[in-house]
Amino acid sequence: MMLTILLFLFLISLCVFLSIMYREPRTLWSGFSFFWVLLFLGLLIIGYLMKYSQWIVEHQGLYLALIILLIIAMILLFMFPVLVILTFFVEGIKLIRHEGFRFSNILSLLFSIGLFVYLFGFPIFFGLQQNPYLTILYGIVSTCVVYGLSVFTIFCFSAMLNLVHFTKRKNLDAIIVLGSGILGKKITPLLKGRVDAGIELLKKNPKAILILSGGQGEGEEIPESKAMYEYCLSKGVDPDRMIQENRSKNTNENLLFSRELLSGQKDRVAIVTTRYHVFRALELARLQNFRCIGFGSKTKWYFTLNAFLREFIGYIAMTWKTQAILLGILLIPWFLTILLTLRK
Repeated sequence: MMLTILLFLFLISLCVFLSIMYREPRTLWSGFSFFWVLLFLGLLIIGYLMKYSQWIVEHQGLYLALIILLIIAMILLFMFPVLVILTFFVEGIKLIRHEGFRFSNILSLLFSIGLFVYLFGFPIFFGLQQNPYLTILYGIVSTCVVYGLSVFTIFCFSAMLNLVHFTKRKNLDAIIVLGSGILGKKITPLLKGRVDAGIELLKKNPKAILILSGGQGEGEEIPESKAMYEYCLSKGVDPDRMIQENRSKNTNENLLFSRELLSGQKDRVAIVTTRYHVFRALELARLQNFRCIGFGSKTKWYFTLNAFLREFIGYIAMTWKTQAILLGILLIPWFLTILLTLRK
């Protein structure tokens, strides 16, 4: 009976997930539904292993393999917080060494230190205190941390899912490459990665045009779109298949002004940017009611982690009202606890 229920819940969650991915994957609902698919799938597998445990024990090779996998899974589960802290700390140090010390480059480091303090420092400090208000404070902090990490996890799932494409041949009408700044007249390595990804996608879609989007920023001698255009010419791209959008100053304007250059509302459009930036760009496009898919270019791992945290902060800033309401609902029990404590 339990296995039937789990199978039913798994199939329902899978149908919901597939429906979201088909209709509108550019929200956190995609990652949220994917989480439930993984959860019910895991429970279903455990259920079947328990049901056929006697048969598994009788087959010693399979039984030994499952025991080894279980031990590895338990070790990884136990070590996961430590691995996360170490990864973000080490990569944060690398980023500072390569890119310099400034606030935008220390997010990975701050994240690792904050997680370490919460997981190891707070329990020791609050465990030594016998103050009910400190206990409540720890509960509030824990709720905020768990909520933040949960949203971050779902954000990661959603971002990952929006990068999955089984083929680059999508019969696209337009490919929009988002600018990211240039040095004088030359494109940066980061922007070069985006343009190269756009060119590769253009080759797979012979009917598509390449829209190079980016205006002229402070310290730039020419618009970003012009620099990207010249780079594409050097790579042998047909000039008749390129359009320059040279007014935009940010991602929102990249999408808004590039859309004005399209021939119609039903165009099949892909946007190309760095992998860590794809999901938030797609979310901005969704808010503009601009239907498109996203492709990401590669960048260095230490840079990606820090930049992805920055993207997450940007997403929270975009949706702060919703996040504040949800967090406020979760904190209601603690506020009631404070009131009851004050009454005593």
